[in-house]
Amino acid sequence: MYQLGHYGVALLAYAPLGVAVALSGSEVLAVAGALVCVSLSTLPDCDHNVAFLEHRGITHTLAFAVLVGGALAAAASMLLTSGTSFVTESIVPFAFVVGTLSIVSHLLADAITPMGIRPFRPFSSYHYTAKLTPAANPVANYALFGLGVCATAGAVWLVSVLG
Repeated sequence: MYQLGHYGVALLAYAPLGVAVALSGSEVLAVAGALVCVSLSTLPDCDHNVAFLEHRGITHTLAFAVLVGGALAAAASMLLTSGTSFVTESIVPFAFVVGTLSIVSHLLADAITPMGIRPFRPFSSYHYTAKLTPAANPVANYALFGLGVCATAGAVWLVSVLG
């Protein structure tokens, strides 16, 4: 998928987590998590700009997703140890989940294309694809973005009703 499609799938994947975090009383953290999730959702495509990386190679694996989650959790942990007043201990696991989810959302979006993904590399080279649409399909990319925006709007509505 293209950038807009990845943003949409990230919003769609994050919406339930955002609702849970907002309903727990951390609306600002829920919004920040959404922004980070969407921002990182296209990170796996950095392989287009790095000569020694194969497209949809290591950056399109679950191991990479966990690595990004770990890096984000480590950054959150540094904020925690710096004594920043707005940060609580729960931010570290939340950061891990957001970082991992952002990459997993990318993998899910790419898995619907004929090119697919190999998410368990280097342990398995099994190719996963739903072959639903080419990545370049503008209708599919806009549709995924629209679904993500609708899910986010629904999440905001749900929080306003239940919160």
